[in-house]
Amino acid sequence: MKLSLLLLAAMPVAMYAQDSIAVGSTDLYPNTFSSGSAHVQPFNNTSRRLNDWSISIGGGAAFMVHSDLKSITDQKINWGYNSYVSLDKQISHVFGISLIYQKGETTQKAQLEGAAGVTAGIGEAKTKYNQIALMGDINFSNLLRRVDNHSPYRWAMHGYAGIGLMNFNTSLHDNNEFRWSTVPARIPLFINQKLDINSSYYQFGLGVKYKVSRFIDLEARTMYIISGDDEFDGGGYAGAADYDPSSAVSKYNMINKRRSDNAWTVNLGLSFKLGKHTTHLAWYDPLQEAYYRAYVLENKNPELIVCEKGDVDNDGVCDDWDRQPDTPSGARVDGAGMALDIDMDGVIDLYDKCVTVPGSVENKGCPDK
Repeated sequence: MKLSLLLLAAMPVAMYAQDSIAVGSTDLYPNTFSSGSAHVQPFNNTSRRLNDWSISIGGGAAFMVHSDLKSITDQKINWGYNSYVSLDKQISHVFGISLIYQKGETTQKAQLEGAAGVTAGIGEAKTKYNQIALMGDINFSNLLRRVDNHSPYRWAMHGYAGIGLMNFNTSLHDNNEFRWSTVPARIPLFINQKLDINSSYYQFGLGVKYKVSRFIDLEARTMYIISGDDEFDGGGYAGAADYDPSSAVSKYNMINKRRSDNAWTVNLGLSFKLGKHTTHLAWYDPLQEAYYRAYVLENKNPELIVCEKGDVDNDGVCDDWDRQPDTPSGARVDGAGMALDIDMDGVIDLYDKCVTVPGSVENKGCPDK
């Protein structure tokens, strides 16, 4: 019962104490009701402390991997190239988005089975592509960072995933159906896929970034591209004839049962961080700021200066808070530096001949006879 009454009495006090430090709602900050927010600022570019925009460029190698015609075979590696440029926006210290454009070319080879393969020899195809996509970026180093790790870092692991549209042009050459010939009339197989909704693709991958300076990051990135298209490797148009054993068409699309020709890229690039602030949001860890401030407080040597203004009357009470800075020498004083007068007769104890009995000033603090 007593505990309940105590809690009931304490609730108004606690509520008033919290409300007394709250930032009230005003026309300038209409949604501000959080307690203790003394540093509230308008939500605009002026109040930002971190940069969040960057431009990235890079390039490297490209390979057609999970497809009918492959860039990597038992005989050799057929190198292709890939390049990209992107505009990056960091949403938080963990997540960002990018609008990315990629351009590249792959070279791939394959041989049909049986007599068709002997006649045609090794077919060689090329694919030239242009891609534009919206891609998400997860900073795993910030997401999975241990709370007890107080050290700053210059390396960060990133994960990427996105969706986009592409156009591509392919060519396929062999020694039989797809060769330059006038008798019989034959030409290589050319495919031109335009940029439209039917040319959507997906990609995901990993990257490692190194912070070179406040303006530049170095990155190594590898991406896996899922085309969703059986013509991406140049193997020909997928059709009913591919499944007809009696058909005489070259069945390059049947070498691999997979209906999506997928590619793989490995790139090295640079990110140029834009903005006037010292730190970019991608390299900002909120815990680091809290740890730094705690470290400063823990390791700061406080310099306590006692009696900065001195003690002129030498009564043991500093002049900073001495209410009687001219106390006579030898007089006992209280905590405020006032000379003691126990009987409160107007004569301090130093001069009072009758300390405990009130008297007159003329009679040195003693009663008149």
